[in-house]
Amino acid sequence: MAETPIIQVRDLRKRFGRQVVLNGLNLDIMRGEILAVIGRSGTGKSVFLKHLIGLVRPDRGQVLVDGENIHRGGSRNLARIRERFGMLFQGGALFDSLTVEDNIAFPLREKTHMSAAQIQGMVTEILKGVGLEGVEGKFPDQLSGGMRKRVALARALVMHPEIVLFDEPTTGLDPILVRAIHQLIADTQARFHYTAVLVSHELPQIFDIATRVAMLHNGVILEVDTAARFQCSSNPAVQQFIAGRLEGPLTPT
Repeated sequence: MAETPIIQVRDLRKRFGRQVVLNGLNLDIMRGEILAVIGRSGTGKSVFLKHLIGLVRPDRGQVLVDGENIHRGGSRNLARIRERFGMLFQGGALFDSLTVEDNIAFPLREKTHMSAAQIQGMVTEILKGVGLEGVEGKFPDQLSGGMRKRVALARALVMHPEIVLFDEPTTGLDPILVRAIHQLIADTQARFHYTAVLVSHELPQIFDIATRVAMLHNGVILEVDTAARFQCSSNPAVQQFIAGRLEGPLTPT
């Protein structure tokens, strides 16, 4: 993995009314890594993720993609940069009225001039890549929770993005499915070579696939390190969070 940041976050600040969510956050996201962002509920992890793709505009600070400020140049420039991203939302965000094939084909039909045959071929290929074959004609409500997550991942990957953002992709799944989805993310990342930013509460399972782990606390990155070194951190707040202990500097709210 080349030590070149694909995303640089500089002094990111965001508040909603009196609530300060991000308070001068700085972080480099390296090209080709799987970065897991962890932290307590309500600390702004999803808000941070939405800043990376420009769904939320910061009060102050910058998000740079390959050195380019995503908010400089207006909406057309932001739309161009967003084409480099894929995003897997927490609930999957599939269209209930569309079949699996039409859900996955949606971005191809909206953003490309590919023929129907080409689109069908890409849908078939990407479904095979996430371990789902022969479900093209089914609707989301005919699928299990794990299968819906796989379809959502297929749609996020079908445009072959450079960067994929995952907002708690295993919410509501049992431990076996959590590991299956984590393994699927690791496998597809190795196959398609995208940079992954993954917001997760799944400890300690997330350490199995993350290249690095960053902990968000009080609006800043409290600590970031490789998954192995992060687990051995001397920071008492990090150790309390990993262990899930009530006692420590992180007080229950």
